Amino acid sequence: MRTWYGLATAVVLLSLSPRSATVKTRELEYRQGDIVLQGFVAWDDAARGRRPGVLVVHEWWGHNEHARNQARRLAEAGYVGFALDMYGKGKVTSHPQEAQAFVSEATKDPAVLAARFNAALEQLKRDPHVDTTRIAAVGYCFGGAVVLGMARAGADLAAVVTFHGALATTSPAQPGKVKARILVLTGGADPFVPPEQVEAFKREMQAAGARFEVVTYPGAKHGFTNPEAAKYGMPQLAFDATADRESWAAMLKLFQEVWPS
Repeated sequence: MRTWYGLATAVVLLSLSPRSATVKTRELEYRQGDIVLQGFVAWDDAARGRRPGVLVVHEWWGHNEHARNQARRLAEAGYVGFALDMYGKGKVTSHPQEAQAFVSEATKDPAVLAARFNAALEQLKRDPHVDTTRIAAVGYCFGGAVVLGMARAGADLAAVVTFHGALATTSPAQPGKVKARILVLTGGADPFVPPEQVEAFKREMQAAGARFEVVTYPGAKHGFTNPEAAKYGMPQLAFDATADRESWAAMLKLFQEVWPS
């Protein structure tokens, strides 16, 4: 299954990758209430006209180079990538305990969590390169849970993609509520997202009538998209080049379906 899917998505990846992207980036500060947040925007300066915008929600480590790199990759693929900040400017770490504290603080009030996502969404919509009618969100680890939460709440997004993100929730999607196409890309050896959590998610989405797909990469651990996953000293984390490549191609395939060129 994985081999066939990998070949198919690799073809899509090659067909969608631009040959002459001129990626430009800029940093910005924005706010949610009194909290200063850090944004990073990437776009192909050689492209003409407005194009879809994609929010990138970081792992539990915070707004780091991994999140920024995904924004750059999105720009290379023809989108405007916006790496947002759910914690507050400067709240970035490589220590699991500190990361857990950041997550706990950010998630203690669901209304604040949604407000921080929406603050970034408004920033993305103001970008002159973005077609505001074509917006998606992708998330990694903690960020995957964030974008799924927004989809469950009925956010007006074309698509939501989660890479090794938590799938469990205390606020399951209600029938007819989910507007976004959902793609879940998960590791078969991820102890944080065990098979029973995946199956429960599928049942939830089916009951809600959502349009969704789940792809599991056998042997892939948590954090499989992050080349620096091993540096954090957690045996549950590992970069997997094949899963990274195939999951990225799967995301591009979904974007091509929701935004045909």
